[in-house]
Amino acid sequence: MTELLNRADGRNANLAQEVAWLWRCIPAPVIAATHGICFGGGFQIVLGADFRITTASCKFSIMEAKWGLIPDMGGSVLLRELTTIDTAKELTMTARIFDGNEAKRYGLVTRVAEDPMHEARSLAAEICKRSPDSVAATKALFNSTWTVPEARALEIETELQKELLLPPLQNTLAAASQGMIPFKDRQSSWKTAVK
Repeated sequence: MTELLNRADGRNANLAQEVAWLWRCIPAPVIAATHGICFGGGFQIVLGADFRITTASCKFSIMEAKWGLIPDMGGSVLLRELTTIDTAKELTMTARIFDGNEAKRYGLVTRVAEDPMHEARSLAAEICKRSPDSVAATKALFNSTWTVPEARALEIETELQKELLLPPLQNTLAAASQGMIPFKDRQSSWKTAVK
C-alpha cells in the first residue's frame, strides 16, 4: 500500500494521485462522459478531466469517508478548482450520494445530457476545428494560473502567447485560413513557462 503513496523523485504526485492527475499533463482536452455510478476513486479520476458530461441520474459520491479515509487521488486540488470549500468539505465529510443535476449545481460537472457520450463527441469535434497548439496552450494556461496570484497568471499568459506568436502569427494565420498546422511539441517549453 505504501508504494501507492510514495512519490518518485521530482514528481508532484504519488502513484495513486497520478491516476487522476495524469489527465492534466496531457496537452489535449480530456472529456469524461459518465452514467450509472461514479464513486470514490472513480469520481476523482473523472474530476481530473477537463470536461465532465453526465446523465441527470448518474450517482456521485466522494465515498472515502465511509472507510475513514480522505480523497487521496488529487481530490484536494481538483475539488478546489471546481466547487466552493464548504461544498467540498460537506460532500467529503458525509460521503453523501448526489445526482448529476446536483453535481452540475456544485460545479463538479460541465453539463448534464441525456446522451453524455454523444455530447462528449460533439464537444471534441468542435474543439478539433481549432489550432492544436492554441488548444494545448489554453489548457496549460488555465491549469497553471487558476489559483496563482494575478501577477504570476499574467506572466504565464504572456509567456504562452509568445510561444504561439513565434514564428510570427503562425497560429493566427492557420486559424484564419481554417487550415490545420502540424502540432509542434511545445509541451517542454510550456512546462518551462508555467513553473
